[in-house]
Amino acid sequence: MSAVTRSRSRSNPVHWLGYGLVGIVVLFGVVSFFWTPYALSDMAGGRLEPPSAAHWAGTDRLGRDLFTQLMIGARIALVVGCGAVLIGGVIGIVTGVLAAFATRFADDALAAVFDILIAFPTLLIAMLVVAAREEASLGTAILALGIGLSPIVGRITRILTKRVLSKDYITAARVSGTGWGSIVFWHVLPNIAPFLGVNLALQFGLAVMAEASLSYLGLGAPPPNASWGRMLQEAQGTVYTAPWGALLPGLALFALVIGINLLADGLRDRFDPQRRDG
Repeated sequence: MSAVTRSRSRSNPVHWLGYGLVGIVVLFGVVSFFWTPYALSDMAGGRLEPPSAAHWAGTDRLGRDLFTQLMIGARIALVVGCGAVLIGGVIGIVTGVLAAFATRFADDALAAVFDILIAFPTLLIAMLVVAAREEASLGTAILALGIGLSPIVGRITRILTKRVLSKDYITAARVSGTGWGSIVFWHVLPNIAPFLGVNLALQFGLAVMAEASLSYLGLGAPPPNASWGRMLQEAQGTVYTAPWGALLPGLALFALVIGINLLADGLRDRFDPQRRDG
């Protein structure tokens, strides 16, 4: 068995764990669009009931079913993660490619802007955007996180694009009369897509964590949305008397972020021959 095969066989179980964790969260998030055990506003349960056959994850201090909230929290995490990555990816890829094609002065200026923005925590940038919008909503949180993630994507896109533009086949394409637009779409983007995919997967996990932090601070999706961060904030006063209220959303958040990171690691091993062969 070759070194590559042995490396794949060793890494597969860990990577499949990541796929499994992400798959479970995706399953619950998708199912929540069509079915939940109870309505989110249903307060018919007893206050702070432990997990039981009637309420699989227990109830909160208002008598609402926690399993229902966990399912809707999974939906919100997925929507926010996908939306933030989409916005951040579009802004970052466009600006990164433009920086790579720009003049020396413009390239250095954009690179400096990327570095300055990256120095600020994504959560801080998101909080500033939410404050500027003067409202806390799911859409605002997605927009804020997308803007906060864009400098990271832009910096990596710029580096990857400049690396591709230095290849001989780009020179050959230019000599044959191929325009820069065709070079970007047919040569640059296909070659940087695998590495960008790995980075965007990592940014997804960062966006989920940041959204939970915003919701914990009251700057994320407003009630009655059941974000995992809001669940943690509401459960902090009963953590000793009803620990399941804080433990379960914390575990769900942990599982999704760890799963995303393992998934990204699997993608990195698949698309990076040097890392895979080592």
